[in-house]
Amino acid sequence: MVWGAWQFGEDAWGPYEYQTAKAVEVGINLIDTAAVYGRGGSEEFVGRAVKELSVKDQVIVAAKVPSDRHRYDDVIKAAHRSRERLGVDAIDLLQLHWPAV
Repeated sequence: MVWGAWQFGEDAWGPYEYQTAKAVEVGINLIDTAAVYGRGGSEEFVGRAVKELSVKDQVIVAAKVPSDRHRYDDVIKAAHRSRERLGVDAIDLLQLHWPAV
């Protein structure tokens, strides 16, 4: 079951309480987040929940590189920052967020 975590980290888009980030408890196994969601707060929420629940080996964490950071060096830097916020050794799926046309 897939779940997007765009609303975490700020109150602009709806629920943002940390307890809501623990969706794994209801069967979520792919969590989609991005650096721009909550200005990095979503990644922090997701990383914290994955760690607290000890489910890193049970879920796929998908992150996105911001649309203004698609040059090679920028992608590497953005991926490292996301990995640090998520608190993981590796990101399972790294995507370009809203790639330029």
